[in-house]
Amino acid sequence: MPKIIRGFVRGVDAMNYFIGRFAMYLIFALIGVLMWSSVSKTFFEPTLWTLEMAQFIMVAFYVLGGPYAVQMGSNVRMDLFYGTWSVRQKAWMDAFTVLFLMFYLGVLLYGAIGSTAYSLGHFTGEPFAFFWDLGVTLVTEGPAAAKDKMGFIERSPTAWRPYIWPVKTIMILGVTLMLLQVTAEFFRDIGRIRGVEL
Repeated sequence: MPKIIRGFVRGVDAMNYFIGRFAMYLIFALIGVLMWSSVSKTFFEPTLWTLEMAQFIMVAFYVLGGPYAVQMGSNVRMDLFYGTWSVRQKAWMDAFTVLFLMFYLGVLLYGAIGSTAYSLGHFTGEPFAFFWDLGVTLVTEGPAAAKDKMGFIERSPTAWRPYIWPVKTIMILGVTLMLLQVTAEFFRDIGRIRGVEL
């Protein structure tokens, strides 16, 4: 396998390992928020933010930890036949089926980008053009001018009313990391088919 592919696989593995190990500890933040929710409902006045904050933390935990789970091979597999196959047969099947996952993740990424643009007040047109224009304005004219480019920023309809764009940005990051990880897995499977372990 070419050096650039080996470097890509190692780089993606290292990045997703680091981010995945960080994401594992988000479970403690989730436990803390849920504990505070229980305590405040029992002894004090119930808080408005705990349920949604727990949902946001769970999204980050799940989405940022997904690529790490794929890297570690801890994702769920239906192995009625797969479990008895040789390493090379498994690599052929994985290299074929990962293409469907890549397509799905590409569609999901496009939807996440469009949804994030919507949450920042962009309601028409192409989201990539909106983000390009927003980035150019931020660099050339500063944050105040970039803020003027945004429209009505989406908020949750609950009583707490948090902004939605941070969790949607985490979705973009998580889907991008997953797409990079499954691409690395594809190259790893091609290597196994050729008898090379990456």
